[in-house]
Amino acid sequence: MTDSPHIALERVSFRFADGVMLFEGLSEVFDDRHTGLVGRNGVGKTVLGRLLAGDLQPSEGRVVRQGRIAYLPQHIVAAADARVVDLAGCAHWFDAMQRVMRGQPHEDDIECLEGRWDLVERLQAALHDEGLGHLDVQTPAAQLSGGECSRIALLGALQADADLLILDEPGNHLDQASRTRLGQRLASRRGGVLLISHDRDLLAGMQRIVELSASGLRSYGGGYAFYQASREQEREAAWQTLNSARVERKRGERALRQQHERQQQRMASGLRQGKDSNQAKILLGMQKNRSESSAGRVATRLQAQRQKLDEQVRDAAAALDEEREVTLHGQAAPLPPGRRVLSWRDLRLPFGSPPLPDVELFGSRRMAIVGPNGCGKSSLLALLSGRLAARSGECRVEVPWALLDQELQGLAPQESALEHLHRLAPGSAQSVLRTRLDHLGIGPDAALLPCARLSGGQRLKVALAGALAREPQPRLLMLDEPDNFIDLDSRLALERFLRAYRGALLVVSHDGAFLDALALTDRLQWTAAGWLHEVL
Repeated sequence: MTDSPHIALERVSFRFADGVMLFEGLSEVFDDRHTGLVGRNGVGKTVLGRLLAGDLQPSEGRVVRQGRIAYLPQHIVAAADARVVDLAGCAHWFDAMQRVMRGQPHEDDIECLEGRWDLVERLQAALHDEGLGHLDVQTPAAQLSGGECSRIALLGALQADADLLILDEPGNHLDQASRTRLGQRLASRRGGVLLISHDRDLLAGMQRIVELSASGLRSYGGGYAFYQASREQEREAAWQTLNSARVERKRGERALRQQHERQQQRMASGLRQGKDSNQAKILLGMQKNRSESSAGRVATRLQAQRQKLDEQVRDAAAALDEEREVTLHGQAAPLPPGRRVLSWRDLRLPFGSPPLPDVELFGSRRMAIVGPNGCGKSSLLALLSGRLAARSGECRVEVPWALLDQELQGLAPQESALEHLHRLAPGSAQSVLRTRLDHLGIGPDAALLPCARLSGGQRLKVALAGALAREPQPRLLMLDEPDNFIDLDSRLALERFLRAYRGALLVVSHDGAFLDALALTDRLQWTAAGWLHEVL
């Protein structure tokens, strides 16, 4: 193995504490190439990223690391006393510098600061370039939005002195300008990158794509467009193989029936001839036994051939199993055009933003709430749902509603997906709830796992399924970046569902293509002059 920076998986398997195997026998090398890691929700991408980074240990096999590695997890959880410098991963050196400046250094402070004496200036400059220049390195993280926390953690990872950078869904919670800058920074980075993402724009800049599936890891040279074209060719070939296997099985079953009928005819003919020739009963019995024994051997052979034909069809179908279409269930009754859904007047958000324009929404209106991180989009949804109090003004929601927030606070970590749906829809049969989850790609085993064990995309699907299944059925959906974490197929399914949804919608998202697919009627947008409500 080369001494250049790399991470090598050698027959790596990972098994959860309860014995459930997530994946097994993975072998691959990640080096200085910019690599995108893709796969369906729940297949194990985040676990694999943690194994590569050394944050987890494999159940079997080993991970060999050469070089300096920096890792950015999918979820940034800030401690209660965390500061900007903590989020950026620079607290160790910053605190050492503070001790030196106070004249109270620890034994190794001077040595660890070698080459990092300008750390504060560099971090402050990076914050300014990112549009976060109003923050100080000691600003408490509790004062920041989720998007701002993610952007600061990402800045720290990009500035880390690392040969290999592992980023798990770094585009989530970033506004469009920040996503564009991220793509530019990754493109100019000379070291290795492993990007775990469903973001098509970011994946387009990768040098190769590695797909994780139930079958293992498969590498595709070239960017995301090449990967898509290759996968489409593979799907077409898999369908042709399945159709050929089905035709072959039908032809084979017809031939097997004919063989069975000929065997039965030969047996009957032999017995008749024996009787007609007045053979002794003992000879007839022996002939009958021989015929039955021969028939049994033929039947066993025919059954084995039939099973082989069935296995060929099952194997061909298994290759397409991961391509099943994702489907969302839960359609509200149409809202009368004159039914008022919500309204607010003289409304000010609790964190100092300018007042919002007065709004009244009637019927099945569909409003996008857009703007940069930190402008108050999530706060508005929290205010409408009663989780926050307004600084001034009043607001009213006048129909049953459901909120899907970024943190998915409605999901209990130890509650299973099936239990979550049953709690929200106690009148629904378990078979119906299981079917809803299965159509989201959450199979019978995953449906019984604690939600804490599910991937970010799976948890979001469970939360969305619960919001749609709850009783009384919501007539207003408030969705805070629902396109985060979910794979491309699920995102397209979500677009189809929301476009056909007959209730009212409030949707926060930074993905313009996603919003364009929803047939919006209104847009509430943050501008330099404040909030602007536009009827489309």
